[in-house]
Parts: sequence; structure tokens; C-alpha cells
Amino acid sequence: MLTTTFFPKSFASDNHAGVHPAILAAIAEANAGDAPAYGADPWTKAMEDAFRAEFGDQATAYAMFNGTGANVVGLGLMLRPYDSVLCPATAHINTHEGGAAERVLGAKLVPCPTDDGKIAVDGIRDHLSVIGNTQYAQPRVVSISQVTECGTAYTAAEIAELAEFLHSRGLFLHMDGARLANAAAELGCSMRALTTDAGVDVLSFGGTKNGAMGAEALVILRPELDPPALFLRKQGMQLASKMRFVSVQLTALLTDGLWRENAAHANAMAHRLADGVSDLPGVSLRWPVQSNAVFPALPEKAITELQQRYLFHMWDANENVVRWVTSFDTTPEEVDTFVSDIRTVVSAHS
Repeated sequence: MLTTTFFPKSFASDNHAGVHPAILAAIAEANAGDAPAYGADPWTKAMEDAFRAEFGDQATAYAMFNGTGANVVGLGLMLRPYDSVLCPATAHINTHEGGAAERVLGAKLVPCPTDDGKIAVDGIRDHLSVIGNTQYAQPRVVSISQVTECGTAYTAAEIAELAEFLHSRGLFLHMDGARLANAAAELGCSMRALTTDAGVDVLSFGGTKNGAMGAEALVILRPELDPPALFLRKQGMQLASKMRFVSVQLTALLTDGLWRENAAHANAMAHRLADGVSDLPGVSLRWPVQSNAVFPALPEKAITELQQRYLFHMWDANENVVRWVTSFDTTPEEVDTFVSDIRTVVSAHS
């Protein structure tokens, strides 16, 4: 019998974490007896109601298998055949989704320079000068990540400023919210404040990184974009036959604040980790800790030695920047042990 004891403690990704017990219990409860397929079940109806309660009555949620699928289907709702998507150069859709949006949708992605994973109005303004010029793909959507791939979080005001600018020019705002819960927990606000109320049109909601077994959602916040969603989800191979087992995970996350509890704990562990090493000579943080990710620069030999004991990823080999990610089930004791080892190893190589 295989067990996770074969693997060292992982600070590589929140995808490495297990499943929250409340979500496992919800899956087991939904496993009693037969139920209609393809979303015609009471658990999926409950999921849809839960998203409306969280994001507003106009929100329509569709359960998805994964974030790439949610991003592709969501972007497809807004794009015409000749359109482009502007996004930060670091965006997941641009770097870690295998060209899925370009392959499936035939849409051009236009990466915009960024220092911290975020883009603002000034970062996209020049790209809009091609609107109306038939020689260019037409900017139609701006996609942002919350939190960003650098672990930084947009404030509600930053999102609202971007949305207002785009809407005034006939463009849409898409949010890859794989870690939206972490942003809301860090900023002390609701997820609605960072999406619906800030002017986001389409959201990819992340559950898997926050304690789910494997569940994401496409959340349409602009009702006029909704009609094609059922068909694009099917064509995008994101329609689950036994959908109740996906839907019930999302409902569990949105029940009794579990999403916030999980995200707040993961964030707290990241802050604990950063605080434990930030005073070390030879260690510097590339970006402020605003979620459950820490990006420190370390001596190269220290990285090599630490990776023999722990799982974590190199982020920028040129600058010796690594990424440490904590999760809902990371314990203070695990962080403290990691910090102790980091301090010992870094001190030996400084």
C-alpha cells in the first residue's frame, strides 16, 4: 500500500497537499445511492446557490475539473475569432498552461511586462492603440491572476480601476482566481469585493489549491456572457458525468467559511516561514508575502542541499530565487523545522 510517507515534506505547491476532512466527508455523503448525471442533481444545485450567495444573485457557476479548463472556457465566452488577450508576462495562462488558450481558442495572448505579477492601466494602455487596425489581433480581454504568480495580491481598488478603464473601452476583465481565497483572506475582505463589486466579468475559481480533491469553477459575473457557457464547457471537455462529486467539494468550501479558514491558515504559515528566515544574511525576499507563497533568494549551494531534504521549486535560476508554498494542512511545527534547517544550511554557505 502506497502512503505519502515516501515523500519528504513539500513546500513546492499547495497542489501537493491532501484533501480537507470536511470535503472528504462531503464527497462520502454524496456517494449514497444514485443521482442524475451531468449536473442534474441536488448537489450541483446547492453548489450554484452557494456561489450566488458568495458572489451575488447574478453569478452563475459551472463546476470544472481544473483551472486550465476553466480559464479556456471562460475566455472563450468573451472572444471573437480575431481577438487577443492581454495578460501579465508571468500569467499562468501564458506560462504554465501549455498554450491551451491559443491552441483551443485560436486566440493570441499578448504578455505585458510586470515587476510583481500585477498589471495596471498604464501597463496596457499602449496595447489598445491597435484597436480598429485590421493588421492586428484586437484586444478584447485582459486577464489577471489573483493572487499573482509572484504571490502578490491586487486590492479591490486596483481591480476596480482596471475594470472601469476596460469597460469604458468595450473590453472585458477575466480573473484567474486559483488563489482568490488567499487574497481575500490576506486583505480581510469578501471574495465578492475582489470580483463582482470590483467589476470582474468572468472568474475562474480555485478549489483544489485550497483543500479540495479536484474542483474548480467557472463563475460568470456578467449575465449576458452566460448563454454559450453550457456548450463551451462540453466542447472544452469539462462536463463531468458524475458532477455531484465535483460540485459537493465546492459547496463544502463555501459553507461556514471553510474557504477562508483554509486560506488564512496557509497564509499565516507563509508569513511564519518568511519571518523565520528574513533576517538571515544571504537571504532576501523578492516580493512581499501577501498570500501563501514566499520567494526568497538563497545561496546556490544552500538551495541544492535543502532540496535534498524538502520539495520546493527553483523560480529564477539566474538570481537563485526559489518558491516556497504553504497549504491548509501545513503545521507550525513543520514550518519551524524547515526554518531551523534553512538557517543551519544557509549559515554554512554564507
